Amino acid sequence: MNIAEYLERKRLDVDRFLDLVAPPSVTSPTTLHESMRYSLLAGGKRIRPILTIVAAEAIGAMTPGLMAVACSLELIHTYSLIHDDLPSMDNDDFRRGKPTNHKVYGEAMAILAGDALLTMAFDIISRPDLMKGCDPVRQVRLVQELAYGSGNRGMVGGQVFDIQAENKDIDLDTLQTIHKHKTGMLIRAAVRMGAVAAGATDRQLDDLTGYAEDIGLAFQIADDVLNVTGTREELGKNPNTDAERGKKTYPTFYGVDGARKLADDCVSRAITRLLSFGPPADPLREIARYITARKN
Repeated sequence: MNIAEYLERKRLDVDRFLDLVAPPSVTSPTTLHESMRYSLLAGGKRIRPILTIVAAEAIGAMTPGLMAVACSLELIHTYSLIHDDLPSMDNDDFRRGKPTNHKVYGEAMAILAGDALLTMAFDIISRPDLMKGCDPVRQVRLVQELAYGSGNRGMVGGQVFDIQAENKDIDLDTLQTIHKHKTGMLIRAAVRMGAVAAGATDRQLDDLTGYAEDIGLAFQIADDVLNVTGTREELGKNPNTDAERGKKTYPTFYGVDGARKLADDCVSRAITRLLSFGPPADPLREIARYITARKN
């Protein structure tokens, strides 16, 4: 399998759906919708929605509304990036090679665009036209998974831990808690939502949850390493920002080489969790390997 070509095909599918469901920029209030589309359609790997799709395909069942389920995660992810970049948080000037949302539309509009994308995520997984054929009980469970993964006990909670840790001499356990929530919980939700949407058994869901937690940690470790070793051209944003903000990262504790080995160990463990799955889970295995090999 050529994972780069596979991911590109899936990314294009996701982008087409996002373009379809995002309100046109000419829709009133136009500035809000321009701001939403500016960040939502700015590119990106679309790893979270792709994980949802691939997890469902690993189960092998027909999955009504799968693209809406998958893209709800990209809406959440994009809103979190807009808010992360704000001056009151990470104060970044560039995202995906372009000026950040608040640099183009102002802080107030960036906040509102993020709010709208967050709300829209729950809209698209509750719309009868997009979720036609999905069992109502299963649909409610998907909504709960999205809320849990993105909310106070998930991604938002991790963002709080991250802010509170800046310029503090935190230990490794604290760092792991931050990233388990800030990065890991939305990746966990992505995989679990794909599995739930496809009607996974309890055993399948447990195995896929463990896989997701392992690759979520690998993803964050790889990000930490890239922040040290990458260039602005590769990353689409400024490098070395973690050190400038006084943040401790995995390279802080392990060094770059040690952090890379830790990420590789996470990937190996993730792939082992898929032993009960056959060839339909091969994309999950390849995505795990891709996470530590990527350059952005």
